Amino acid sequence: MLRVEDLCVARGGVPVLEGLGFSLAPGEALVLRGPNGSGKTTLLRTLAGLQPPGSGRVEMAPDSAAYAGHADGLKATLTVAENLTFWARIFGRRDIAAALEGFELEPLADRPAGALSAGQKRRLGLARLLVTGRRLWLLDEPTVSLDTGHVATFARTLRAHLAAGGAAVIATHIELGLEARVLDVAPYKARPVEEPEGYAESFL
Repeated sequence: MLRVEDLCVARGGVPVLEGLGFSLAPGEALVLRGPNGSGKTTLLRTLAGLQPPGSGRVEMAPDSAAYAGHADGLKATLTVAENLTFWARIFGRRDIAAALEGFELEPLADRPAGALSAGQKRRLGLARLLVTGRRLWLLDEPTVSLDTGHVATFARTLRAHLAAGGAAVIATHIELGLEARVLDVAPYKARPVEEPEGYAESFL
């Protein structure tokens, strides 16, 4: 479902991680670990096609991945149901019932997204995954703002996705009870770019 070969990812044109290689099959999850600023978000954005790789290869079927980042991607003036309907139609789908039920949003269906708490907004943002129909989920700290009970709800939904043949790459420090491989990105930190001799002086 996903194959990464000798990948280099960059932030602001500066290499952050290099030499990354891994593959992911249906039903598998990969958990990314590493200190803040180590490149996990940059890696996920590169896998999602939101920025080009510095070098190397990312292979996956076209239109197979859904990305959930730090922003929840909500329209504040639309209701919970209207937000999910909007995203479902973007992906050529209509049914939002499973998304509402999966993230316990049914009682909030008619509430404007702008009136939700931080945790409720996060649940709605994650519920978008269920209306995409995409098999590969790329998740950047998905449990931020969730209370303990809804972390468990998310973990249950993720396990169901994997059991149905989906896959996921997840940047998280939270234990989700998954049978997942762990990739520590720290050993792949890119070497500092060496400035040519006399480079700094040319700007003085």
